[in-house]
Amino acid sequence: MALRFAVLAAFIATASAVAIGYPAAYPAIAKVAAPIGDYDPNPHYSYSYAVADAVTGDNKSQQESRSGDVVTGSYSLIEADGSQRVVEYTADPVNGFNAVVHRGAGVVKAVAPVAKFASPYAYPAVAKVAAPLAHPYYG
Repeated sequence: MALRFAVLAAFIATASAVAIGYPAAYPAIAKVAAPIGDYDPNPHYSYSYAVADAVTGDNKSQQESRSGDVVTGSYSLIEADGSQRVVEYTADPVNGFNAVVHRGAGVVKAVAPVAKFASPYAYPAVAKVAAPLAHPYYG
């Protein structure tokens, strides 16, 4: 059935291209979905990464693994206040997604200094109005 649809789609695309003036030398390309045989009923993967940038203070990591329908992992990052957040999570078809969040003690932040400068734009003062103005339609 999928092959019939792909052939029909290619035929319609070619006919449309010819009808609007494209030369028939440019054949239409029909994309066909991957065959069902490529489905893995018991997928497995595992990955991890970490970033530790002393210049910007960016410090985070993550690791995750999957075995069939069960996913487990964790990630950590440094919050804006300098504390460390660690999240451990699991996901499976029975219990769904569950996460446990841990906050660690303050961590010394290594953040590059930010240059401070005055704005080149002068903003006028805004006068406060005691009551809104009457509108002819919303009186």
